[in-house]
Amino acid sequence: MNKATARAHPNIALIKYWGKRDQALFLPATSSFSMTLDGLSATTTVEFSERFSADQVELDGRPIEGKALLRFQMLFDRVRALSGVDCPVRVASTNDFPTAAGLASSAAGGAALAAATSWAAGLDLGAHDLSRLSRQFSGSACRSVEGGFCEWRRGERPDGQDSFAVQVAPPAHWPSLRMVVAVCSGAEKPLSSRAAMQHSVETSPFFAAWVDQVPRDLALAKEALLRRDLGALGPIVETNACRIHAVALGAHPPTFYMRPLTIEVIDAVQSLRRDEGVGAWFTLDAGPNPVVLCEEKDAPRVAARLRRIEGVERLVTAGPGEGVCRLDEHLF
Repeated sequence: MNKATARAHPNIALIKYWGKRDQALFLPATSSFSMTLDGLSATTTVEFSERFSADQVELDGRPIEGKALLRFQMLFDRVRALSGVDCPVRVASTNDFPTAAGLASSAAGGAALAAATSWAAGLDLGAHDLSRLSRQFSGSACRSVEGGFCEWRRGERPDGQDSFAVQVAPPAHWPSLRMVVAVCSGAEKPLSSRAAMQHSVETSPFFAAWVDQVPRDLALAKEALLRRDLGALGPIVETNACRIHAVALGAHPPTFYMRPLTIEVIDAVQSLRRDEGVGAWFTLDAGPNPVVLCEEKDAPRVAARLRRIEGVERLVTAGPGEGVCRLDEHLF
């Protein structure tokens, strides 16, 4: 009754989230749009019990302590307030892909954490409420709640009640769409996305132009996705990704996420498209690991080309994934 386990998948933004209008409530400066991936997952078990002397969290076998634990406890306290459960909580979470390396581990982990914590406390939240709860742990986590292709709405209300993710299309809308993830580095980022976003908001002269441009990118991307038109969607996705890195590079001091290997992968993708006619476009979150958008028929060719690049640690090919789900087996 007081233990639950959830599994969620990361999502990769087709139109990026970069910058908040409210730091405390995790309210974004713009809306964003993503695809949930079926090949990667985070699994989280949560238990409330009087046996525990204090809240305890373990991620991939490592205890979370100090300031990092406070972020989790804020979510626990929200769930305690909603449910009336007031005992300590134990959490164990594991990812089957690199953490804090630009592959949206916090999105998958945040969605799984919010779901498992609410279920363990006896809550049965609807998708929008669970999305709002996930958002307040990690902004992009709200897009992993329903799966498929989701838009995280910016919202207008200062309390954030109208800022949550909605599914634009289910996974079955475009089952042949693929993302080929090129893991160039599994190392933890020197500067978190959260810190880099705020740094960009405060110091990048390009941030205002980003906020102005995103609604246009988002409208075009959604239209292209609903038509299943990769030739229209790919260029918008690629350009939008470059824009967040331009904003970060324009900050003072600049934030660099790309590595030489990142550029080599990007060059290979553009060469495939330009010289060989392969419909492939890259996107890149706040990290060194490019993700290639293509059709299922072209994914083996894309993967074969990237596999030849020395230093690429791992390739994962994923289609559109489902939303958060409940598991019967627990991690402890």
